Amino acid sequence: MSATFVYDGDCAFCSTCARFVERRIPTGARVVPWQRTDLAALGVTSEDAEGAVQWVDARGVAAGPVAISRLLRDAGGPWRPLGWLLGLRPVLWLAWPAYRWVARNRHRMPGGTAACSLPQAER
Repeated sequence: MSATFVYDGDCAFCSTCARFVERRIPTGARVVPWQRTDLAALGVTSEDAEGAVQWVDARGVAAGPVAISRLLRDAGGPWRPLGWLLGLRPVLWLAWPAYRWVARNRHRMPGGTAACSLPQAER
């Protein structure tokens, strides 16, 4: 099973970040919006996918900063140490609150729009 990185394709900020990953981070994973993939086949619910980015590989599913850590480690090169660092427990204790803050405020981030703050059902 090849890895898949799932993001919110209806969020302009998330899409901008995904394009950065595709252009700058040489991961072997598929980078796909959750709205355009078979979530059930990946073992991810729409609620999980709407709440945080997801990384799916043979080891299972990871979300939020853990997913980003796995993506960076998969990319290798200078990204790998950053991924390992992000994956350390003390760093994750800080990364999760930061990730949740960004997720709640993504409509205010560069590239974000007012639609980014709405639940999927209202977009």
